[in-house]
Amino acid sequence: VQTTQINPDATHRDYDLSQGLHELFTTQVERTPNAIAVKFEQQQITYQELNNRACQLAHHLHTLGVQQETLVGVCLERSLEMVVCLLGILKAGGAYVPFDPEYPQERIAYMLEDSQIQVLLTQEKLLNQIPHHQAHTICVDTEWNKISTQPKTNPQSEVKADNLAYVIYTSGSTGKPKGAMNTHKGICNRLLWMQETYQINSTDSILQKTPFSFDVSVWEFFWTLLTGARLVIAQPGGHRDSNYLINLIIQEQITTVHFVPSMLQMFLASRGIEKCSSLQRVICSGEALPVDLQNRCFETLDCELYNLYGPTEAAIDVTNWQCQKHSNLKTVPTGRPIAF
Repeated sequence: VQTTQINPDATHRDYDLSQGLHELFTTQVERTPNAIAVKFEQQQITYQELNNRACQLAHHLHTLGVQQETLVGVCLERSLEMVVCLLGILKAGGAYVPFDPEYPQERIAYMLEDSQIQVLLTQEKLLNQIPHHQAHTICVDTEWNKISTQPKTNPQSEVKADNLAYVIYTSGSTGKPKGAMNTHKGICNRLLWMQETYQINSTDSILQKTPFSFDVSVWEFFWTLLTGARLVIAQPGGHRDSNYLINLIIQEQITTVHFVPSMLQMFLASRGIEKCSSLQRVICSGEALPVDLQNRCFETLDCELYNLYGPTEAAIDVTNWQCQKHSNLKTVPTGRPIAF
């Protein structure tokens, strides 16, 4: 067993956690309003345009009674609208609850009943896949003309650091799925640590491919948008297709990507992988990272590799390890605690 003594003072940080997640985004909008914030297939929008749409949705949600800690469901395929919805809910003071449209109907029905969401944002084509529920349903695609009559101004924020930002349901492998509740303070601490550690900027392009019902998606979305980087969204189902991902990484010059180790193994074995020269960092979590896979990654890609670990309840990750080339370690460590 390999052990490492940790000095608690080495991980303590005095981040300003007084602002909500959406307020950190708003600050970045003011810095780089005309930079491209999100790219999805042939669509792209700037930071200012994204903020405008999120504000309009937030004002609309206010008319429906959404305020601090109101749970708002989101059942959407990956799209620009998904990003607008997550930000709009946060700007309204609510907490978002993701419902993957690919989930079995029984799971969606259980989550709708258990979460007691008051509002559900979806797309018209998905209505038939959503079981009966009591929430007020908004189809953001067909109802956008109505939503877009709302002001583009930032709503007055009453959100406190301890208010909820999102609720993600765990897999239910030990029984019924359970909603893991995370606060603005917790996720902002996690993302500010991530930026201090990895330091991305406006030259970076981050691939958003993790289903938004998994917490890795939270940093894919929000770390990117807090730092002025560009978020490139994979097409629905694209996260399962290594050839599609390789082409997207090359085309969009992706610099940062996340893989669970089993998917990384498939990715590294795919034809054309050597052309992914834009990659600067690969981040792994969700499963143990085998040493041989670590070594194969270094042999195949000229980039940094990180191994992170953490439960959904603890704002995504709690430990971080930068993998080393030519290491003599017999296992890949889970690493040291992130900042607290």
